[in-house]
Amino acid sequence: MPKPTIAQRMSLLHTESAFQILAKAQALEARGRHIIHMEIGQPDFKTPQNIIDAACRAMNEGYTGYTPTPGLLQARRAIAGYAARQKNIATNEDEIVIVPGGKPVMFYTMLMLVNPGDEVVYPNPSFPIYESCINFAGGVPVPLRLSAENGFRLDIEEFKRLITPKTKLVIINSPSNPTGGVFTPEDVLAIAEILQDRPDIFILSDEIYDRLIFEGQAFSIASLPGFKDRTVILDGFSKTYAMTGWRLGYAILHPELAAHMSMLMVNSNSCAAAFSQVAAIEALTGPQTAVDAMRAAFMERRDVLVEALNKIDGIRCRLPGGAFYAFPDISAFGLPSEVFAARLLEEAGVAAAHGTAFGAFGEGYLRLSYATSIENIRLAVERIERFAAACYSCSLIRPASE
Repeated sequence: MPKPTIAQRMSLLHTESAFQILAKAQALEARGRHIIHMEIGQPDFKTPQNIIDAACRAMNEGYTGYTPTPGLLQARRAIAGYAARQKNIATNEDEIVIVPGGKPVMFYTMLMLVNPGDEVVYPNPSFPIYESCINFAGGVPVPLRLSAENGFRLDIEEFKRLITPKTKLVIINSPSNPTGGVFTPEDVLAIAEILQDRPDIFILSDEIYDRLIFEGQAFSIASLPGFKDRTVILDGFSKTYAMTGWRLGYAILHPELAAHMSMLMVNSNSCAAAFSQVAAIEALTGPQTAVDAMRAAFMERRDVLVEALNKIDGIRCRLPGGAFYAFPDISAFGLPSEVFAARLLEEAGVAAAHGTAFGAFGEGYLRLSYATSIENIRLAVERIERFAAACYSCSLIRPASE
């Protein structure tokens, strides 16, 4: 077979490094190494049984074929009811498109709204697919730095400075991947105040972790007067209901935009799986006790991990306000974060994502997912502490404070 000529646009896409790290960790496991997995953003809980049972019933009842492209009517109505209860947003089935996972909402939003040369302001460090999608659509990525000194929240003056006549889209993600930072209501109101006189700027609000906030409640910019019609809400079932493999997400957006997103869906995926959508109805309308229990468990794990990390010489870690990630500062060791993470895996058997996997401003940090048992967390911290001590003792590596 001759070497294929790949379209130039493919060079604009980037991978998600956490999956590459997972593959390396699994290769080490295949050789007999014991690896503690803290690299992947996946709840370690089982999908609640009532949701699994609903999917099984749906398959037995014939929900195995195509559905309307934007999703089953009853599923979209269940999402609308959920949005009213959880997000304080009044919506309806015509403003909802169900898609296979959260990432299609990112891609479709860029393809619908961003023309070549349009600027997209996005948080950095952040989920790497944002920047990948911006580039693929021909947009200009404009990173908004999130710093530990500010609790990985919004620097409103920096945000104001980044808004230009070319700005077309602003991305909000709270709680954040990878930092666990949470934008306060005051942060969201400040964003709205800056954007209120720029109706040409749209917002992509990634709310996939909004049920995993440890103090307070989620606050969506779409709940503010005048902002619902210019906001695309991204949400789904992977994190809240431990349904990563079900591949089910959705967008809430203006009906005109919903029609365009449905056109992208019909040209790419046709529809999301029917039985998964029936299971989603049960997830949204059934008991929420499993969600509450998972959130409580993550909060306990967070406290154990962050307290232990902050006892290690050279490591500083802020207490994340949501999601299930810690983002410790390892800059004192003088190693690039990618090198630190690679050595931590090879030498200590702890798989972690390096900070630059989430953008240039992630340098000097690691992302540790605490979607694992407290036993694993304690063992991982012991290994990290030994590794850190070995780094300190090495003559080639000195903490920045020395």
